Amino acid sequence: MASQKIDKLDKKILRLIAEDARIPFLEVARICKVSGAAIHQRIQKLYNNGVLKGSQFIMEPEKIGFETCAFMGLKLKDPENFDVAVEGLKKIPEVVECHYTTGNFDMFIKIYAKNNHHLLDVIHDQLQPLGLSSSETLISFNTVISRQIPVMEMLDQLKDE
Repeated sequence: MASQKIDKLDKKILRLIAEDARIPFLEVARICKVSGAAIHQRIQKLYNNGVLKGSQFIMEPEKIGFETCAFMGLKLKDPENFDVAVEGLKKIPEVVECHYTTGNFDMFIKIYAKNNHHLLDVIHDQLQPLGLSSSETLISFNTVISRQIPVMEMLDQLKDE
């Protein structure tokens, strides 16, 4: 996918909303020294170009009873059934990410479970029927870094066109 042309004002807007997604557009406009309408237009352009995908509240899984975070490498019996397996994974609410990968696995997923017993139930009852030949599970003890890609810092290093 081609990257989008982002100018200095777009960068400033993105930096502000990345720091605080709940910042009022009028506050962004004041800081950027442009009209509120200009901010609305710029943000709409960023959505339309696919730079922004949406906004969401981020829940802390542990605070709502999901104490086990695991990453799993999945190897399919028949890799041609990747799309079928992905559709099955979409139906498992505990699966929060799925990546098509290189290396020893066909895909890599991230799962949140209430505890290790719940994780075992998900693996046995919901993942195995998807046609796995093997899997490897890594349990995360703690997330020490969780952030958006530092695109703004990288863009700042590029010369504006």
